[in-house]
Amino acid sequence: MTQPRFAVCIPMANEEESFHSFIDCLDGVLENYPLSSVYLVVDKASTDATPELCRQLSEQNSRYHYVWAPENKNVVDAYLRGFREAMAENPDFIIEMDGGGSHDPRVIPAFVRAMTEGNECAFGSRYINGGSMVGSPFKRRFLSKFGSFLARTLLSCPMKDVTSGYEAFSRDVMSRLLAYPLRSQAHFYQTELRYLLRKSRWIEIPIHYTSPSPRVSPKALANARQCLIYYVLRHWFAGGKEI
Repeated sequence: MTQPRFAVCIPMANEEESFHSFIDCLDGVLENYPLSSVYLVVDKASTDATPELCRQLSEQNSRYHYVWAPENKNVVDAYLRGFREAMAENPDFIIEMDGGGSHDPRVIPAFVRAMTEGNECAFGSRYINGGSMVGSPFKRRFLSKFGSFLARTLLSCPMKDVTSGYEAFSRDVMSRLLAYPLRSQAHFYQTELRYLLRKSRWIEIPIHYTSPSPRVSPKALANARQCLIYYVLRHWFAGGKEI
């Protein structure tokens, strides 16, 4: 069987404490995929040793690419910068995940399997059989579940979980995504992608998510409200749109 060529894009911010355990786990998974690569995107949000740890890793292991992006204004910029860097190597598909332990690297084989079976997208889901949200405070659980409910109700978005950031996209979908003028700047980004890709060939993958922080900034919530209103109006009065 031909080995898939894929990239994993990971924004890294203040991950010094969990860096080595996370990378060790990721290495253990990716050793089974010799054509895989990892793009660690770091910007000024990191105030600890994360940038230096990522740089050192890229010098020691050719699988890893250190992407220093001081121009980033938010986490969405970090995702998109990583995607653009990865697309330069023409991968079959790209996996997006968070660092620091909130996303388990051991789920990557499930994403690889889903993408090599003909799906255009694979979305991590905490709310299907086999998935869970572990150790997250009530506020984060409520916002996530309520956001998924609103998207299913107001945007006709069929996924069970529309706020997870563990996902995979084919090269063709990624090309279209990078050409699309996304409106979100924070947490709504995941919901925006699922809405725009709702008519693609997609599958949900069960994941166990560990939230590292209970905090969602007022600015992120305001951006989510603005984006939701925009897409609801477009969906119901302008026929909706897909990437």
